[in-house]
Amino acid sequence: MYELEVTSPQFENEGWMPDSLAGYAEDNSPELIVGGIPEGAMTLALVMDDLDHPLVKGFNHWVAWNLPPSSRIPGSIPRGATMENPIRIEQGIGYGKHGYRGPKPPFNWNHRYRFTVYALDAQIDISADSRKEELMEAIENHVLASGTLIGKYQRRHA
Repeated sequence: MYELEVTSPQFENEGWMPDSLAGYAEDNSPELIVGGIPEGAMTLALVMDDLDHPLVKGFNHWVAWNLPPSSRIPGSIPRGATMENPIRIEQGIGYGKHGYRGPKPPFNWNHRYRFTVYALDAQIDISADSRKEELMEAIENHVLASGTLIGKYQRRHA
């Protein structure tokens, strides 16, 4: 399997995410740049998890699929099950909503958030109310490549 290179112009891998991406502020999804998409990729899927949630390890914040296999996933994607602008995207339930829900760690704790992008050889046909588990099951035999980007967030970081 190939490895995708996932970056963002808004933060470095293992770096601090800006407040504009947080649930305490604008709660905008980040712009993601995806390098190394293999030939034959029909769609992309995307998952964002909180790696340091105190009760649920890997607490899901965002789950999306059937994005075009583009090298750029724009930021500030609106919430909703199926969006056409600024990019075609289907968003399942993460953090209780259809769409991106940014970092919002309690008690000023530092949490790490992992964005994983999957290049797939198929369109995914699952319910709009699907969660991460259903997506992972649906893509199991269709992943051509994947890559991650990790951002840190703390409400008052230096």
